[in-house]
Amino acid sequence: MSGVWTVLLLWGVVFVPALSHGALVISREDSTPQVEVYSVKVACKVASRFAHTVITSSALNKANSSQEVFFEMDLPKTAFITNFSMEIEGRMYTGVVKEKEKAKKQYDKAVSTGQTAGLVKASGRKMEKFSVSVNIAANSNVTFILTYEELLQRKLGQYEIMTRVKPKQLVQHFEIVADIYEPQGIAFLDAYGTFISNELLPLVEKTVTDKKAHISFCPTMDQQRKCPGCDGTLIDGDFFIKYDVNRAETLGDIQIVNGYFVHYFAPPDLPRVPKNVVFVIDRSGSMSGNKMHQTREAMLTILNDLHEDDYFGIVTFDNEFSTWKGSLTKATTENVSEAKGFVKEIQHRGYTDINGALMKAVDIMMKDKQAKTFTERSVSMVILLTDGMPNSGVSSTPQIQKNVRDAMGGNMSLFCLGFGNDVDYSFLDVMSRQNQGLARRIYEGSDATLQLQGFYEEVASPLLSEVDLHYPDNLVNSLTTSHYKQLFNGSEIVVAGRLTDNSLDNFLVEVFAKGFEEDFIVKGQASAQEWDILYPEQEYIFGDFTERLWAYLTIQQLLSKKETGTAEEKGNVTAQALEMSLQYSFVTPLTSMVVTKPETEEGQEEPLIADKLTEDERQKAQRLGPFVPQRVSNTYRTQSMPTYFVDGDPHFMIELPEQEDALCFNIDDRPGTIFNLVRDQLAGILVNGQTIGDKKVAPDGKVNTYFGLFGIVHQGLGVRLEVTTHDITVSQDGKQAKLHWSDTASLKGANLDLQVTKDRSLTVTLRDSVQFVVILHKVWKQHPYHQDYLGFYTLDSHLLSPSVHGLLGRKATSSPPASTAC
Repeated sequence: MSGVWTVLLLWGVVFVPALSHGALVISREDSTPQVEVYSVKVACKVASRFAHTVITSSALNKANSSQEVFFEMDLPKTAFITNFSMEIEGRMYTGVVKEKEKAKKQYDKAVSTGQTAGLVKASGRKMEKFSVSVNIAANSNVTFILTYEELLQRKLGQYEIMTRVKPKQLVQHFEIVADIYEPQGIAFLDAYGTFISNELLPLVEKTVTDKKAHISFCPTMDQQRKCPGCDGTLIDGDFFIKYDVNRAETLGDIQIVNGYFVHYFAPPDLPRVPKNVVFVIDRSGSMSGNKMHQTREAMLTILNDLHEDDYFGIVTFDNEFSTWKGSLTKATTENVSEAKGFVKEIQHRGYTDINGALMKAVDIMMKDKQAKTFTERSVSMVILLTDGMPNSGVSSTPQIQKNVRDAMGGNMSLFCLGFGNDVDYSFLDVMSRQNQGLARRIYEGSDATLQLQGFYEEVASPLLSEVDLHYPDNLVNSLTTSHYKQLFNGSEIVVAGRLTDNSLDNFLVEVFAKGFEEDFIVKGQASAQEWDILYPEQEYIFGDFTERLWAYLTIQQLLSKKETGTAEEKGNVTAQALEMSLQYSFVTPLTSMVVTKPETEEGQEEPLIADKLTEDERQKAQRLGPFVPQRVSNTYRTQSMPTYFVDGDPHFMIELPEQEDALCFNIDDRPGTIFNLVRDQLAGILVNGQTIGDKKVAPDGKVNTYFGLFGIVHQGLGVRLEVTTHDITVSQDGKQAKLHWSDTASLKGANLDLQVTKDRSLTVTLRDSVQFVVILHKVWKQHPYHQDYLGFYTLDSHLLSPSVHGLLGRKATSSPPASTAC
């Protein structure tokens, strides 16, 4: 690097080890630390569950030459980055949030210098990784400042703040500090670290006084040492703060400050509502081994936790399905014992018919509802556990989602558990939210059984159903979601809104829901409060937090609707979410952060960008196996014109460099014809192309054909590629990855290098072998006749063996099987 740096946040890539949160990691071959990290501080302020975290880290380059410094940390996946700054040699470089497409154009210019970037990657179950590198001069220092915000979610009766700390070296000033202010009062608070021994425990200082809490952890360098005199650090793990608030009011807590209100609703001491649940368990072949064992173990515990007034059923499925009983059964001791025997006998086999299994579960539930098997005031739910893609019966995921939504008809909730990284989690997530439920990923590991049990605990005890929260229509606009299908024990409903009258004296709030034996109805009034009265301790508060909390919650819900709504709804909510992301400077899947160096004598430096991927893009990266994805800006240049190519309607060309000429041939054949383009048995390379035709015959009667699919195989390297006008699928060593033309990306493996330039070109580099380039020709989508097609080019064709055959493999002196000249 030559002083130019780039910031790029990628939400969801998993191929580097989990490293540090608020820490610096220096990669060097020698063991002498050339860069000293002398300060790491994590400062978190929480005001009414809304957390604002600032991570500051400083380092000094002690070497006599410039060094590249990497700043890496983990942050919660639900958080939005709001600022990233770097201070280098007294100059501050600060990020600005922009619309993603506009920012990307600037970024493409910046990365053309070839500099690498910062990343946000899926590094764990609750966290994602931010990292950035910067080149700093000899005997100079750098300070990194990252800020993010999130609304803490209540689960199983508590809020959790998690900080991952892995500085990898001793730090002169290391500090974790948190200030919490809760107007309802703090019911309990605990702070601990996975790395904290009995010797370090006294360093965790906690001060809790009614509504306020202060937590700090500040070990000295000697206290950080693994042993006296050694350089190893004990600081390596997760630091947790867990707490809950007092809940004396049935109506919940309503705060009205600075023209915005927030309502926290989690009434205490409500009796649980009976539930009706159908467990739908995948037993397909991919569930073999540990997955099936862990699922059986979890189900045995879950069955034990059923209450006697619950009703339950079990459906197991592969390409067929089986039921424990044809209807729901009361959870008596005898029935639960019988169900355990059924669960113990579940064996893996067959394919995956998710649609058929869910339709059977819904059918069981609806028949028992009509037969009035269970009470009307109970809560009905289906819990699906699967690890694979639907590949039997109905395999179209949009069609399955429609079928399930139509069948459930709002009469029950769907909760989906996706086991492992191969499952189509985005499909499950959308389908759950379409049916008033949620999805969770179950990570493969020794604790998968506990993860399954933990999720069930969250939904095991419904307290209310059909919860409606009402506020004065003439006083409130821009309200977040105010209807919830159910409220579970240990959770919390949060509603926020903007007020039309900042000087109101009272504010009527009503909550209606179905309870255990009768309707739940509660009404009350709240009044606007002065900021300094409600929050007298300003050190616990950050800016207009009530407004930012409302904006955060609104954007999260708009992004959710973007996945589940109609086409028109998706367009509207996307525009709203983008506008608010820009207004409040949140890095969301719709925005990017551009970082620009100040002007210098040589002029202004190129802008740099921070980006954030969606869950779908994150999972796509998780499937890439041995490949390492990177964002690139690699443009196909005409001066790198290949020796042989096939393109257009379709024709192929062989250059004659010595004669400064070329031969050009057309291919006339029917759409669907497969041509062998390159076959080199000695090199183990095979390239085939399949033709496609126009959408329909043009008025002049001419039928145009193009290449719409290429297959590339290198037998020696075990590499297979299939390239269509929609995507690129690559297989190697039993692993499969898919890239889309709509992304600019690359894959790097030991034997293969792929580089995709968005909607333009794919460059395939095989180790010690020939390079291929595939060009995507985009056609106007509404063109009456033509459609997108592909072109194929060879680079470094001299690396092919003399025995090469195929249309492009034949020597220029041969006569290819073609007709008229171009």
